[in-house]
Amino acid sequence: MEGFIYAGPSGVGLILSMVIAAAASYFLGCFNGAVIVSKYILRDDVRNHGSGNAGLTNFHRTFGGGLTFVVILCDVMKAVIAVLLGSWLFAWDPLLGKYFAGLFCLLGHMFPCMFKFKGGKGILSGGTIALMIDWRVALVVWGGFLILTILTKYVSLGSLWAGASFPFVSWYCYPDVRVVVLAFLCGGLVVWQHRANIRRLLAGNENKFSLHRKS
Repeated sequence: MEGFIYAGPSGVGLILSMVIAAAASYFLGCFNGAVIVSKYILRDDVRNHGSGNAGLTNFHRTFGGGLTFVVILCDVMKAVIAVLLGSWLFAWDPLLGKYFAGLFCLLGHMFPCMFKFKGGKGILSGGTIALMIDWRVALVVWGGFLILTILTKYVSLGSLWAGASFPFVSWYCYPDVRVVVLAFLCGGLVVWQHRANIRRLLAGNENKFSLHRKS
C-alpha cells in the first residue's frame, strides 16, 4: 500500500514524509500515560514522587491500582500508531520508516514539550517499538529484560540491557547503515535516560521492583 506521500530515495516527497513522520511521532510520544493519569485523573503528578520519573515503574510504585493498566495502554498504543504511521509514510522502505518514527516517538516520550520536557525513560514504548519492528529484535530485547529483571529484581538493569542490545540485534537482523544509525540513537537514548540508575546500581542503593506499591 502506498503511503500518503510516496517518494523515492530523494526529492521533496521524501523530505515531507520525514517531516510529517517526525512531527506526528514526536507528538504521539508526548502523550505520556503516567503524567496524564497522575496529573489529570489523580491530580497528583507522578514526577513529584519517588524517582521523579514519568514512567510505568515509578507510577506503579507510587500509585499502583488499576490505573496502571491505563498507563500501559497509553504508552503501548502511541508507539504502535507511530510505527504504523512511519511504515505507511515511508512506503518505499517501511522498515526504515518504523525505526525513524520509533526514534521520534521515544524523543516525545522522554522530552514531551507539553510537560516541560520531563518525561519517562522509554522502556515500555521502546519495547513496543521493538515488537512492531521484528519478533527477533523483540525476543532479544524483551527476553534479556525479563530474565535480568526477574533474577535481580532491578528493572533498571533489564532496561539497560534492552537499550544496549537493541542496536546490536538490529544490526544483526538488518545490516543497513541507516537502520543501524537510527537503532543506535534509540538504544543510546534509553541508556542515557538511565544514567542515574547506573550510578545507583554501582553504589548498591538502586530500588528493587515489587508488585506491591510503596505505602
